[in-house]
Amino acid sequence: RVRLLESGGDSVEAGGSLRLSCVVSGYSSCAAWFRESPGKEREGIAAICTGSPYYGASAKGRFTIAQDSTKNTVYLQMRYLKAEDTGMYYCAAERMERGHILDVGDWNSWGQGTQVTVSS
Repeated sequence: RVRLLESGGDSVEAGGSLRLSCVVSGYSSCAAWFRESPGKEREGIAAICTGSPYYGASAKGRFTIAQDSTKNTVYLQMRYLKAEDTGMYYCAAERMERGHILDVGDWNSWGQGTQVTVSS
């Protein structure tokens, strides 16, 4: 496993923006962001491998995943936030390619999460 540390979670109003950061300690060629909302199972939000981004339905058109190799950091830029975006956001690394890139089971390492709360 590699270690991951998320930051950037906050409380914002609907329509606002937020950027989450994940510092990866160790090697991982891919990274992803997942969300766990009240009453829902962990959902794949976005992933990036070799510069190619992948997005889940919840993120489409509003969120952007990016990486900075020099800082070993992965970002999730969130715009036009909705109340439904509220939840714990987790950074994942060490893709195992057991299934789809946005499947929880495809990842071996997880951060502790950062809370995002969007008020309507």
